[in-house]
Amino acid sequence: MHQHAKLAFTAILSALLAACGGGSPGTSIAPPAMTPPPAAGPGTDVSTYKNDLNRSGQNLTETTLTLANVAPASFGLLRNLAVDGKVDAQPLYVSHFSIAGASHNVLYAATEHDSVYAFDSDSGATLWQVSLLGSAETTSDAHGCGQVTPEIGITATPVIDRSAGVHGTIYVVAMTKDSAGNYHQRLHALDLASGAELLNGPAEIAATYPTSGGGTSTFDPGQYEERAALLLLNGSVYTSWTSHCDNQPYMGWIIAYAESSLIRGAVLNVAPNSGGKGPAIWMSGGGPAADAAGNIYLLTANGVFDTTLDANGFPSGQDYGNSFLKISTAGGAMSVADYFALSNTVAESAVDEDLGSGGALLLPDLTDATGTVRHLMVGAGKDGNIYIVDRDSMGKFSASSNNIYQQVNAAVPSGVWSTPAYFNGYVYYADSGATLKAFALAGAKLSAAPKSQSTAQFAYPGSAPSVSANGTSNAIVWAHENVSPAVLHAYDAGNLGHEIYNSNQAANNRDHFGAGNKYITPTVADGKVFVGTTVSVAVFGLLQ
Repeated sequence: MHQHAKLAFTAILSALLAACGGGSPGTSIAPPAMTPPPAAGPGTDVSTYKNDLNRSGQNLTETTLTLANVAPASFGLLRNLAVDGKVDAQPLYVSHFSIAGASHNVLYAATEHDSVYAFDSDSGATLWQVSLLGSAETTSDAHGCGQVTPEIGITATPVIDRSAGVHGTIYVVAMTKDSAGNYHQRLHALDLASGAELLNGPAEIAATYPTSGGGTSTFDPGQYEERAALLLLNGSVYTSWTSHCDNQPYMGWIIAYAESSLIRGAVLNVAPNSGGKGPAIWMSGGGPAADAAGNIYLLTANGVFDTTLDANGFPSGQDYGNSFLKISTAGGAMSVADYFALSNTVAESAVDEDLGSGGALLLPDLTDATGTVRHLMVGAGKDGNIYIVDRDSMGKFSASSNNIYQQVNAAVPSGVWSTPAYFNGYVYYADSGATLKAFALAGAKLSAAPKSQSTAQFAYPGSAPSVSANGTSNAIVWAHENVSPAVLHAYDAGNLGHEIYNSNQAANNRDHFGAGNKYITPTVADGKVFVGTTVSVAVFGLLQ
């Protein structure tokens, strides 16, 4: 067995789920008062990183939280749900979900201690908890790297398919270490209602890929970490892999599995001939994005880029360091369909100034000044520039210039370690140690300077904002500040100079929720805001 389950909510629930392995419930830091059950009617699911495959970070169906009631007098910390390790993955949420015949709004949280929790988001009760550690296994050590410490378990944001299996399925990648010192990366498919392992899982992550001269590269689970969020696209779960710091050897693996069987599908390596010098794929926890045609988009980190190009303008060695990538999934295979690499990509990689510290955002269709509909992708990394790439013609590589749709120089001068958010013609970025900024789109071009920005400055690594709104009204930008104690900020999306709430405002530290954690994106759904910490998930909402 690669899991054990502890299922509890009521005696009825325990009895009905006994076949999945009953046990004692988890605990909350502060047991909440009785809370009414979820109201009837539709709710909002947050089933993937940043809400959708564009990675926009926007929830446009938020009818409870408004610019008027998100204020210290009426909004604050409701409870802090205790877990057994760091919550580096974005919490996910499923509304009006039936467990043992009762409806719950369910929060799913994954930890670096290799546990997955399901909480009733209204009462704080633990509905189930499972450990993804195998027999005599532990979580992975940090591999001498300070990026994920003190243990590596579940780092990447999982993905949920409510229609998969009997009750719905959550897909999770967990890293473990066995008693012989061997490392494992496994893809788990867990039943949404119980946490039970499905599909005869988990699947051991394993792959090979051809290299030049007839050789083969082999995926080594100990050399990699799944940091970037999982992508569920057209029946496949896509995993993408980063190194432990820059500990060589490592390559740019993307490995797909069928969501209905956990059978491995397509494999792509975007650094097969790099000699183990990268690039990797991490995007500070951001997830690969996807368009309606089934193309995948991501940003690679520092590493080898072959400046010698083939007849079609692609790197001769198929090594794509510091690049925007468009990956085709046609015919069940993966291949690089187009790309953009910086003209100074080799120089930036040499000083660890990688583009891939930032995540990909696909903008909605925009019409430019000539009436042409543009399909655009936005990305930024450590060099302080924002790059806007035309997904229909990305620009490839030229040593003399960046042949792309638009480049906004020094727009985020402190560097980006996050995925931006989009709402109603604005792109929101918070660079490291600097302000949260709103850049406007007009004529399918991004403004050279922010139209508004926060007063607060966000310590390293900046912030990965999200947006809640009711259509286009009551739009709020939510941003997490990585300090101790951590701070949740809420801003008027139309004017970031207007902060409507932060968790330091209430008297007697009422809304303090623990130490800060990197790369945290607030999850907003059905009147609540969920924020991962080093030991819990904080739940904010309207005060009773």
